[in-house]
Amino acid sequence: MNHYDIIPDTNWYFWAYGWQILPPSIIPIFNDIAKFYLSIKDTTEFKNELMYYYKHYIGRPSPIFYAKNLSEKIGWGKMYLKREDLNHTWAHKINHCIGEVLIAKKMGKTKVIAETGAGQHGVALATACALFDMPCEIFMGAIDIDKERPNVEKIRLLWAKVTAVRSGTQTLKDAVDAALGAFLNDPENIFFGIWSVVGPHPFPMIVRDLQRIVGEEARDQFVDQTWKQPDNLVACVWGWSNAIGLFSAFLEDENITMYGIEPSGKSLNLGEHAATLTLGTPGNLHGMHTYVLQDAEGNPQPVYSVASGLDYPWVWPQHSFLKDSGRVHYEIINDKECIEAFYELSRMEWIIPALESAHAVAFAMKLAKKLSSEKTILVNLSGRGDKDVDFVLRTTTMPI
Repeated sequence: MNHYDIIPDTNWYFWAYGWQILPPSIIPIFNDIAKFYLSIKDTTEFKNELMYYYKHYIGRPSPIFYAKNLSEKIGWGKMYLKREDLNHTWAHKINHCIGEVLIAKKMGKTKVIAETGAGQHGVALATACALFDMPCEIFMGAIDIDKERPNVEKIRLLWAKVTAVRSGTQTLKDAVDAALGAFLNDPENIFFGIWSVVGPHPFPMIVRDLQRIVGEEARDQFVDQTWKQPDNLVACVWGWSNAIGLFSAFLEDENITMYGIEPSGKSLNLGEHAATLTLGTPGNLHGMHTYVLQDAEGNPQPVYSVASGLDYPWVWPQHSFLKDSGRVHYEIINDKECIEAFYELSRMEWIIPALESAHAVAFAMKLAKKLSSEKTILVNLSGRGDKDVDFVLRTTTMPI
């Protein structure tokens, strides 16, 4: 265990970030979840059960692929992809959803609810609930439902209920509000299957632990292929479950440079981006202290990204710690660069990335041009882009 992993501390802080910013009457509900999780997480029974489903249901380990065609076109650094898009349900989300539903079953809960942005978490959680015969309800912003129709239909096909959220911006933030409200109406029977490493303790810790399998696999796989560890790691960020999944196993390797990629959207003007770590400040939102895009009164600002899974005004608490410590570098990619990378990877490698993942690919393409030919980049390709194809083709012009 490295010194990054001992946090949250005994007061549930990731250095200055995290905690439980909740009404006193609600804190025991979250503490009960934390206490139960900590009591089972290192038991042989729980670990063996989790690894069984990782291997035989999700299809882990996911492979690492050398993107030779794209790397040679760029002409410099070598780009590798951790293929989380090949997991069952086509994204990294299933890693923690399987674990969350297992925890819910062991706690005796009778229903799991959650929110989703791009729909990948909704599909993964609905899948896990179907597998374990657990009723499921997914809250999703009305705008995201329109953008991500294929995932919405998959959620419904899995017998989960999709509840459209039409308040506020009708996107991910409002879906979170609605899901939290539903959870707090019946916390004795409902488990909140949160979609990322966010929210009040213990959710950032639980999701981080369940996603760590990505980095643990990658550490061994990369050496097997190249005889050394990667020089650079790249992953898209907002909630950051995919990024911490990859980064967590490498945080102590100071010679490995890590990049978290935020969406700068249409521009860096108010309401046209979701670059929280680039332009945000520390504040409180949804039960935790972290970096937030906020106004002078502390109200969250409107956000936007072409990728529904990235359009949110705050980030994971440990994100904020890693930014302040300088361990991870945070960069931005705009919509145009994202779409170009979406098309480029699709055409050069016949791999269609999710728009969220395309942000990471776009930055890796820029980074590769600055590196010498022996340097390597490992990108967490966190999701498959089938969900985005219709939207991209409706709203952009395919390059010739």
